[in-house]
Amino acid sequence: MPDPSLLILIPAYNEEARIEPVLREYAQFFGTHYSGKFQIIVVLNGCRDNTLGVVQKVSVEYPVVRSMEFKDPIGKGGALIEGLKLAALGDYIGYADADGATSPPAFLELTKHIGEADCVVGSRWLPESVMHQEQPTLRRVASRTFHLIVQVLFWMNIKDTQCPCKLMRCSAVEKIHSTLCIADLAFDVNLLVSLKRAGFCVLEVPIEWTDKVGSKVTTSLFRQSSAMFLSVVRVRLIYSPFYKLLRPLRPLEAWIYKKLRAPKPLSTPQVQSPKPGESAASGN
Repeated sequence: MPDPSLLILIPAYNEEARIEPVLREYAQFFGTHYSGKFQIIVVLNGCRDNTLGVVQKVSVEYPVVRSMEFKDPIGKGGALIEGLKLAALGDYIGYADADGATSPPAFLELTKHIGEADCVVGSRWLPESVMHQEQPTLRRVASRTFHLIVQVLFWMNIKDTQCPCKLMRCSAVEKIHSTLCIADLAFDVNLLVSLKRAGFCVLEVPIEWTDKVGSKVTTSLFRQSSAMFLSVVRVRLIYSPFYKLLRPLRPLEAWIYKKLRAPKPLSTPQVQSPKPGESAASGN
C-alpha cells in the first residue's frame, strides 16, 4: 500500500544561489524513498532575482517540483499561509527552508511520526537531535530568549517552535487555516497556537540539522527579533477579551511593522473558542 500523498512547501525569497541543489536532492530522494504521491511546491515571496527561473529549470527534469509566485513581498509567514491553502490536495502537508538546513532524510523522518499526532515538529533543542553545524552564539541566545517569551505567553511546552521543519495532517490545516494571520517569522507560533486551541495533537521530535551560512535571519537579527516579539504579543492579544478595544491602535501597529521592514499581519483571523476545559490564556 503506497504512502499517503504529501505536499512539501518551500518558501523562497531571492534564493537563486541556493535552491537548485536543494530541490534536486528532495525530488530525487523522495522519488526513491517515498512510495506515495508527493509534490514540492516553492512559494516565491516577492523575489527580485532569478529564483523562479531556477525552479522552472528544475521542474523540467522533475515535474513534481512546482511553483507559486507572488510578485510583491508577503513575508515567509505570508508565503506559508498561501501555500497551506493547498492542503485540500493531499493527506499530509509540511514545509522546510530553501537553504537545505533540513536534509530530505531528516524531513522523511517526520512522516514516520505523523501517525502519533496531527502535527509533527522537528526540534533542534531535544537531547537526541543531531546538529552538524551550530547556529552562531547570538542567534542561539536570541532563540532561547524568544522561546522563554513564547512559553510565558502560551505555555505550549514546545522547546523549538521556530524550527522550519513541520509536517501536518491536511485535515487539521484546513480546520485552522482561517486563524492564521502572522506573515513574518513568528508564523510558526501562530500555527502551533491555532492547532493546540483547536484540540489537535502536536508532537515534537528530534531533528538532524545543519545551520547554513548566509541566513537572512542572522544578517538582520535585531529587526527580525523585534518584529517577531511584536507578532507573538499580537497573537496573545487576539485571544484576549481586550483585543477589540485595541482597534484604535492598529495604525500605530502598522507603522511599527513598516519601520521594522516586516510584513504586517493579515486581516483579523477567525478566532476559535477554546475546547471545553481549556484556558484561553494557555493556548492549550
